[in-house]
Amino acid sequence: MTDRPEVLFLCVHNAGRSQMAAGFARELGGDHVVVHSAGSAPGEMLNPAVVEVMREKGIDISNEAPRKLTNEMGLRADVIVTMGCGDACPVYPGKRYLDWDLTDPAGMDVEVVRQIRDDIERRVRGLFDDLLKFTAEQKGKQ
Repeated sequence: MTDRPEVLFLCVHNAGRSQMAAGFARELGGDHVVVHSAGSAPGEMLNPAVVEVMREKGIDISNEAPRKLTNEMGLRADVIVTMGCGDACPVYPGKRYLDWDLTDPAGMDVEVVRQIRDDIERRVRGLFDDLLKFTAEQKGKQ
């Protein structure tokens, strides 16, 4: 792992869960991490409810767009977080994987999307606590 770990958030359409996770990751990680977000079968646009609930947290993801996963993203990532893609997401050997069992916000009421958002925020905070602690420990061993 480098001084700036790379995290890849994956879901099928890259229109909801992975975009929220990436938004929180960019906000919380700042210059300390590199964040990627992609989907195995990207949708055409972000879920409007997702954009709305992220804006409530002061995070604007309205300029983001669903992206197709590339091998380069997978190979560069130190940590890959999957969110409901099952067999649709490829496996890159030697990578740290986390599978977050999260409800897909597609077609959900805004109240439900808020709950999903808050769950994702808690998980991203926990991941970053671990990542940044690990990176600091590695620097101390050099």
